Amino acid sequence: MRIFVTGASGWIGSAVVPELIDAGHQVVGLARSDSSADALTEAGADVVRGTVDDLDVLRDAAAASDGVIHLAFKHDLAFTGDFQGAAEADRRAVDAFGDALAGTGRPFVLASGVAGLAPGRVATERDVPTLDGSPASTRGATAQAAIAMASRDIRSSVVRLSPTCHGEGDNGFMAALVAIARTRGTSGYVGDGANRWPAVHRLDAARLFRLAAEKAPAGSVLHGVAEEGVALRDVAGVIGRRLDIPVASVPPADAAEHFSWLSAFVGLDAPASHALTGELLDWRPTGPGLLEDLEKGHYFDAPTAAA
Repeated sequence: MRIFVTGASGWIGSAVVPELIDAGHQVVGLARSDSSADALTEAGADVVRGTVDDLDVLRDAAAASDGVIHLAFKHDLAFTGDFQGAAEADRRAVDAFGDALAGTGRPFVLASGVAGLAPGRVATERDVPTLDGSPASTRGATAQAAIAMASRDIRSSVVRLSPTCHGEGDNGFMAALVAIARTRGTSGYVGDGANRWPAVHRLDAARLFRLAAEKAPAGSVLHGVAEEGVALRDVAGVIGRRLDIPVASVPPADAAEHFSWLSAFVGLDAPASHALTGELLDWRPTGPGLLEDLEKGHYFDAPTAAA
């Protein structure tokens, strides 16, 4: 297949592109910069220049492809205070893809998330996000709209990713926790630290996106989850040991001061299962677990990681 990929040079996309190419697919990647375009070309992909705001570019690229994997999201905008704006831009892009693919039976795969889906219990693929009008629920509504594309003869699926897709080169939540611990001189966790995050290695996530494009039934919900839930206290323990600093509980009232922007996430209890995904697509994660990956040391080789 000729597959159009947004976010193709990002953290997940840069693993999805070679995964697709190695499986015999042709990849066309969206690039908003020269450096992204060069990286895609070097990886063996064709390039379409533009951003997720260029809706005509998205429609044309989708119409010229056999399927679309939409990974791009304005994380820079979301993490600087305008999550609503980022989520609304994402919805416009998804609607544009729907218009281009309607009636074709071609695959459309959307990246979403499991965090906050079912707080305090193990979320499954059958859970539906709460649509309460909050900025976070805007993204949930977009995922639901993607699933509903099945009624328009689009083989749509949504891959709900773990809050941490870890691996060497990760500059996301785990890198931020390391940077905060290094800056504070303490590796902290909120309360008793028993809250759990699901986790997946980026190469396992990349394989799931390929499988979704190849064979996920229309209207599928898939969980990019390898480990059901890793306690944040255990994560803090590895970080503290690797940095040789104390490990300590941070009272919930002090979380915003200690963890800065990450405080909205670090106290979440968001375990999730991938049992239905494994049965549907025969997806079996094989990468290292989160704690094992942290123990490898690569998260501690870049002291300039942004906090």
